[in-house]
Amino acid sequence: MEHIVNGKAIIDLISNLTAIPSPSGNTERVIRYVKEYFNSLGIETHRNNKGGLLLTIKGTDDTKHRFLTAHVDTLGAMVKEIKSDGRLRLTTIGGFPWNFAEGEYCEVETAEGKRYTGTILMHQTAVHVYKDAGKAERNDENIEVRIDEKVANKEETEALGIRTGDFVSFDPRFSFTESGFVKSRHLDDKASVAVLMHVIAKLKEKQIKLPYTTHFLISNNEEIGYGGNSNIPEETVEYLAVDMGAIGDGQETDEYTVSICAKDASGPYHYGLRKHLVKLAEKYHINYKIDIYPFYQSDASAAIRAGYDFVHGLIGPGIDASHAYERTHQDSLCHTGDLIYYYLQSELA
Repeated sequence: MEHIVNGKAIIDLISNLTAIPSPSGNTERVIRYVKEYFNSLGIETHRNNKGGLLLTIKGTDDTKHRFLTAHVDTLGAMVKEIKSDGRLRLTTIGGFPWNFAEGEYCEVETAEGKRYTGTILMHQTAVHVYKDAGKAERNDENIEVRIDEKVANKEETEALGIRTGDFVSFDPRFSFTESGFVKSRHLDDKASVAVLMHVIAKLKEKQIKLPYTTHFLISNNEEIGYGGNSNIPEETVEYLAVDMGAIGDGQETDEYTVSICAKDASGPYHYGLRKHLVKLAEKYHINYKIDIYPFYQSDASAAIRAGYDFVHGLIGPGIDASHAYERTHQDSLCHTGDLIYYYLQSELA
């Protein structure tokens, strides 16, 4: 099928977004990139106090509003302690087991803006020294950062300007294959952010008048639970989160379709909105899967918990190996973009 959205444009945006470190709590640079992208299109934006980015497109009906969000913050870590040998003990930002990041290149950013590369390793990494190298637990006690600087003790590491509380980001290792796969860390949720950015650009290009005033939030605290639960106008009647679809045993979601979530750990998403999204997908020949994510919550569920009175939904591209070295396919990105494009022009559910 021929897509409304441009897959190559979306993938270029993903490449740019993933190249900018943005663990939850340290998202200024990537938010600035998104802001500059919209400004280049002549679209005004503003920041909320939490650091997220908001923009509004006026619709024909200004009495009922829609609200869409995708989050640009990612998993990461923070320096918990500088060890006596100069290496760094870490604490996680977001939910993932340490074995998902073991062996990964990383970057430590100091409060003064200095950046140092390193590698996330087990303390017991040398098999010629540690008998339990393969069996030792991957936890906060054993995982450490080996900094790419000549340091042998705590004082030498401190002399670099590194302190407790400094942010640590993971090398995304972005790659796009000839077969159409996008491989990278942090496709959750930079893939969705890229899709949303491109759809907004497409609406601008085609000068499409939306039926309802629509707000878009690029949130920056989703991985820690409260990215999209504020700055929602009281006129909002529909809230759609765009976030990754989870793939695994017992799941319908795959890497080639748009995933429409029926229920996650927070409970069911609004049945009427879900059926509306399915009807749009079928009408416009968009490949989709309906799914349930057992260990998952979104910005939309955070907003519902905050007490807002609207219907809420969740869709997104299917992402394999969530919270590890993730992968999706260009087809999934395009089907997600097409569904958002037609949803924004549709009547309320």
